[in-house]
Amino acid sequence: MNEVEVVVAHRERATVRVGDVFLKIDADQARTDVEVAAMAMVPIPTPEILWRQPPVLALAALPGTPLGRLGEPSVAPPAAWAAAGAAVRRLHETSLPPWPGKSQEEVAAHLDAECGWLVANSVVPADVINRNRLVAETALRAWTPVFTHGDLQVDHVFVEGDQVIGVVDWSEAGPGDALYDLATLTLGHQQHLCDLVAGYGTDVDLEVIRGWWSLRSLRGIRWLIEHGFDPSPEIGVLSSQL
Repeated sequence: MNEVEVVVAHRERATVRVGDVFLKIDADQARTDVEVAAMAMVPIPTPEILWRQPPVLALAALPGTPLGRLGEPSVAPPAAWAAAGAAVRRLHETSLPPWPGKSQEEVAAHLDAECGWLVANSVVPADVINRNRLVAETALRAWTPVFTHGDLQVDHVFVEGDQVIGVVDWSEAGPGDALYDLATLTLGHQQHLCDLVAGYGTDVDLEVIRGWWSLRSLRGIRWLIEHGFDPSPEIGVLSSQL
């Protein structure tokens, strides 16, 4: 081990890599409680928990490479995306966790607040916000809750060839809409949706997926800006929805 790598750091949490160990430091231990519990329940590979001493959770590094990164083309083959779809399907067929998820009303209220902030601060053109707000309405329908990852970004899924080696960052796991996970995984990688759905093994409502693309992007931009991240990929997704 020659150095300490800061993977991510902001005022809520930080993750550093020391050799083959990831140290996650979270100000909210309830999130870590969820992460530890979820990894013990799910039927897909997750990092090995080495130890926990609040506020630090130590995890073993996963082999393989991320399925992709937001804002960059994914070089993973179609078979890897299909394998990711199959892994997500296994997750969604797992019994629900005992803690609650976000309701449709909570999601809608958060969306309203974020759209208001975007307009007030002129972060995104008003016509882009308004159009995507309409698209997002498609996602705000009744859904049957399943066990969701809750933050299934493309760089949270690790693959080797056409095999899923592991899935990381489970702190947002809980009951939710299955299509939200699929939409999050393909955000900015819409061209891989067909491969993902082929592996998932059942038809999905593509309009609802598009709705979640808009909704997640609208809800995420302020958080990214306030925590020092570049929101350009999410703004790009909103523009692509026009």
